Amino acid sequence: MEIEFEDIDSLLPETINNMINECLEDFDDINEMDETTKYAAKIAMSSITDKTRQGTYGLIIKNYILYHLARNKNWDAKAVTAQTPYDIISFITQKCGPVKDGFEGKKYATAVLSRAALTLWYRHVRPNESLMEWRQDPSSGKWLGLPTRSRKVVEFMTGLEKQKAKSGDVSQSARALTVDDMHKLYYHLVARPGLTTAQRRQGIVRYAAYLFAWMLMLRIDETLSLQFESIDKTPGERRYFDVRLLGTRKTSQGGVGHFWRLHANDSDPRLCPMRIVALLATIYKTNVKKSGPLFLQINAYGGVMQDKPIVCLPARLTC
Repeated sequence: MEIEFEDIDSLLPETINNMINECLEDFDDINEMDETTKYAAKIAMSSITDKTRQGTYGLIIKNYILYHLARNKNWDAKAVTAQTPYDIISFITQKCGPVKDGFEGKKYATAVLSRAALTLWYRHVRPNESLMEWRQDPSSGKWLGLPTRSRKVVEFMTGLEKQKAKSGDVSQSARALTVDDMHKLYYHLVARPGLTTAQRRQGIVRYAAYLFAWMLMLRIDETLSLQFESIDKTPGERRYFDVRLLGTRKTSQGGVGHFWRLHANDSDPRLCPMRIVALLATIYKTNVKKSGPLFLQINAYGGVMQDKPIVCLPARLTC
């Protein structure tokens, strides 16, 4: 079985290899392991087909467990609580925080791969949990989903990336996406054979967000802030629709909303905004209120989660 990590599964293969090569030297191999770290290593080996990724993710998981056991010998690597997102943040901070503050100062690529490896770990610790959310059950008080998907971790990763960019640590693997890249994303998320109905619906929503970000040159957070009200389509008009970015953005602090007109692209349907909006409409149908966040989560059964917008995209887009 090959695991596709949501954090990096839509990056190009050469990009993944570059990130892994940058990250390999950041983690020490561990010869003395307790039973839990041995178990973690076996999971990494059995769940990833690529040998380089096996070694990298295995090292990250082992280092994560031993890092916390060194701080607290009673720490439970398999426990998932409200504290778990903070455990993840603490580990990544130790690896990637600034040297001047006593941390190791590794690159942002190390943080991305660390989060991906810990997603693997917690997917195996809790195999039946949702892959796209992190929430507390109000009746039982238990935390459900993946801790790597928590808002705290998402906000931390966003802040870390900005901090690294300001300090000049910009990943050499980051680059603008080309038309060919978008074609590959479309195939991977929407047209790939073997996708279940739920996977295809999830892929359509994700690809729609990627396409809007790419065509409008938006940051990811700006893309995910788009609302149903952002789309202005004249009834019966098949040639174009308008998109308005509500509120302010970095390049427009005065509150004047930006406006774009997106035209149909019959020569390349994979890059056609009219078609992707039509696909979204097919998924949302009439049972979804056309108000609020435009990009909504799709559950494991293919159902639209009306009150749960997508809060992060699995891969970074550099426009």
